[in-house]
Amino acid sequence: MRAVVQRSGKSFVEVERKIVGEIKNGLVAFIGIGADDDADDCRYIADKIAGLRIFEDETGKMNLSLKDIGGEILCVSQFTLYGDCRKGRRPSFTGAAPPEKAEPLYHMLCDLLIKKGLRVATGKFQARMKVAIDNEGPVTILLDSKKLF
Repeated sequence: MRAVVQRSGKSFVEVERKIVGEIKNGLVAFIGIGADDDADDCRYIADKIAGLRIFEDETGKMNLSLKDIGGEILCVSQFTLYGDCRKGRRPSFTGAAPPEKAEPLYHMLCDLLIKKGLRVATGKFQARMKVAIDNEGPVTILLDSKKLF
């Protein structure tokens, strides 16, 4: 499982010109589910996201987590995180889980974040979405449950 996590102010997701998920302050996490991912990968990514200390404390040092600042998370599924561009110019998505496997794992990840006491907003799985991000910092962190990066 992969996540691209960005620190943000107000951010939202639109589907068919309707806002389906919105946060005021916290993180936007784009989530890619790999073909061989399972519940352990969900737990790993949920723990990492919830515990990331990427918000500044009173001295300006990145030392606070999402929970510490009372922040929210906008969780958006994005299979293209498994796009492989090593050959040619058109990405291959064979490493991404098929939708029938990915969707329950995506929802499991969101549920795990909620159980950690976080307010979670989401996009709509497998929909064409417009995502507006007020990226702060900018701070962008890459996570991979297989620890490939």
